[in-house]
Amino acid sequence: MSAHCQLTGAEPGFGNNISHSHRRTSRRFDPNIQRKRYWLASEGRHVRLVLSARAIKTVDVIGVEAAVARIRARGVKV
Repeated sequence: MSAHCQLTGAEPGFGNNISHSHRRTSRRFDPNIQRKRYWLASEGRHVRLVLSARAIKTVDVIGVEAAVARIRARGVKV
Protein backbone atom coordinates (compact mmCIF):
# COMPACT_ATOMS: atom_id res chain seq x y z
CA MET A 1 0.00 0.00 0.00
CA SER A 2 1.51 3.32 -1.03
CA ALA A 3 1.54 6.15 1.45
CA HIS A 4 -0.85 8.43 -0.46
CA CYS A 5 -4.21 9.75 0.75
CA GLN A 6 -7.00 9.59 -1.82
CA LEU A 7 -8.84 12.62 -0.42
CA THR A 8 -6.15 15.12 0.54
CA GLY A 9 -3.29 13.86 -1.62
CA ALA A 10 -0.98 13.68 1.39
CA GLU A 11 2.22 11.89 0.49
CA PRO A 12 5.56 11.19 2.16
CA GLY A 13 7.92 14.03 2.91
CA PHE A 14 11.67 13.60 2.98
CA GLY A 15 14.33 14.99 5.26
CA ASN A 16 17.30 14.05 7.39
CA ASN A 17 17.93 12.31 10.67
CA ILE A 18 20.53 14.35 12.50
CA SER A 19 22.59 12.49 15.09
CA HIS A 20 24.17 13.90 18.21
CA SER A 21 27.44 14.28 16.28
CA HIS A 22 25.45 16.09 13.57
CA ARG A 23 25.85 13.40 10.90
CA ARG A 24 22.89 13.41 8.51
CA THR A 25 21.14 10.40 7.02
CA SER A 26 18.06 10.35 4.84
CA ARG A 27 14.65 9.65 6.33
CA ARG A 28 11.04 9.61 5.21
CA PHE A 29 8.04 11.20 6.96
CA ASP A 30 5.01 9.04 6.11
CA PRO A 31 1.43 10.27 6.59
CA ASN A 32 -0.79 8.21 8.90
CA ILE A 33 -2.56 6.18 6.18
CA GLN A 34 -5.52 3.96 7.06
CA ARG A 35 -7.91 1.81 5.01
CA LYS A 36 -11.53 2.59 5.85
CA ARG A 37 -14.76 1.20 4.45
CA TYR A 38 -17.78 3.47 4.07
CA TRP A 39 -21.36 2.80 2.95
CA LEU A 40 -22.13 4.82 -0.17
CA ALA A 41 -25.93 5.09 -0.09
CA SER A 42 -26.29 6.69 -3.53
CA GLU A 43 -24.70 3.63 -5.18
CA GLY A 44 -25.96 1.04 -2.71
CA ARG A 45 -22.50 -0.35 -2.00
CA HIS A 46 -19.50 -0.07 0.25
CA VAL A 47 -16.38 1.77 -0.88
CA ARG A 48 -12.95 1.17 0.57
CA LEU A 49 -10.89 4.35 0.81
CA VAL A 50 -7.21 4.82 1.62
CA LEU A 51 -7.19 7.93 3.81
CA SER A 52 -4.92 9.78 6.17
CA ALA A 53 -6.10 10.22 9.75
CA ARG A 54 -6.80 13.89 9.02
CA ALA A 55 -8.89 12.94 5.97
CA ILE A 56 -10.98 10.52 8.07
CA LYS A 57 -11.91 13.47 10.29
CA THR A 58 -12.75 15.50 7.17
CA VAL A 59 -15.09 12.74 5.96
CA ASP A 60 -16.82 12.83 9.35
CA VAL A 61 -17.49 16.55 8.87
CA ILE A 62 -18.43 16.78 5.16
CA GLY A 63 -19.96 13.32 4.72
CA VAL A 64 -18.94 10.35 2.61
CA GLU A 65 -20.91 11.45 -0.48
CA ALA A 66 -19.10 14.80 -0.68
CA ALA A 67 -15.76 13.14 0.07
CA VAL A 68 -16.19 10.61 -2.75
CA ALA A 69 -17.17 13.47 -5.09
CA ARG A 70 -13.93 15.30 -4.19
CA ILE A 71 -11.88 12.13 -4.71
CA ARG A 72 -13.43 11.57 -8.14
CA ALA A 73 -12.83 15.24 -9.03
CA ARG A 74 -9.12 14.64 -8.37
CA GLY A 75 -9.27 11.83 -10.94
CA VAL A 76 -8.86 8.94 -8.50
CA LYS A 77 -10.95 5.85 -9.21
CA VAL A 78 -13.23 4.79 -6.31
